[in-house]
Amino acid sequence: MRSDVAQFDLSAPATLDAVLTQLAAEPGKHTPLAGGTELMVALNTGRLTQHSLLSIQHLKELRFIRVQPDAIHIGSGATFTNIRNSAEIAADLPLLIESASWTGTIANQNRATLGGNICNASPAADTPPALLAYGASITLISAAGTRTLPYTEFHLSYKKTVLRPDELVHSVSVPRDFSDYRQYIRKVGTRNALAISKIALAALAKLDGDHIADIRMGAASLTDRPLRCSAAEATLLGKSVDAKDMDATVRAGRAALASETHTIDDIRSTAKYRSAVAGNLLEEFLRSLAS
Repeated sequence: MRSDVAQFDLSAPATLDAVLTQLAAEPGKHTPLAGGTELMVALNTGRLTQHSLLSIQHLKELRFIRVQPDAIHIGSGATFTNIRNSAEIAADLPLLIESASWTGTIANQNRATLGGNICNASPAADTPPALLAYGASITLISAAGTRTLPYTEFHLSYKKTVLRPDELVHSVSVPRDFSDYRQYIRKVGTRNALAISKIALAALAKLDGDHIADIRMGAASLTDRPLRCSAAEATLLGKSVDAKDMDATVRAGRAALASETHTIDDIRSTAKYRSAVAGNLLEEFLRSLAS
């Protein structure tokens, strides 16, 4: 059932401070609106329950990419086109570039923002696997101040996050220390384009000879939230990727991944399929390390 747009209010305070003041004065009343690529779908289908929309799309304070020696800081208002056009992100964080290219059409990417993709809190969102694998941190802002936490702590359950009603996501910070890591990302969907993930896996590994000295993995559509695959990482740390040991390494990794993923069933896929394909993607990544 479609929403009646006449029942909705839209305001656009001129500055970030004005937006935060309004959120603090009336916590829980307003839905921040940036690119709107998800919210407009919810509005069109009658699923948008809050009738006061607060536009933040115009706020330059949230639309930035700042490159520092140790990290790249991406404002929540940066669009996927902004991300894809960043030479620094492409050089240091190719998994984020690839995941940004998955998000809808070029028209969608021109409007959709990193903050919106995160705050929508879908377990199938495109950018979280890369952000989790890269060990990103996230900064939240309100009229009372800012707080920064590891991105692994942001998602609580399906569509639930630590974000308070008076807060916005200000930025995401990603370290720039992965030049000597092998990097991998793959999304499996119904089609090759314009498809929501059935399963996605982002992974990085640093080798010491034939052994895994460090490994980081993030996944989408395996559980009720984006997942950092910490159990599989712990199991694979120190394992050999030499040809004679690879089968044992793969078996251990697949078993560990299956043990930590309470795989979801939904209209796009079954839990059994997702679990099998996630294991296949992990195996593909591990076997690529031997090449």
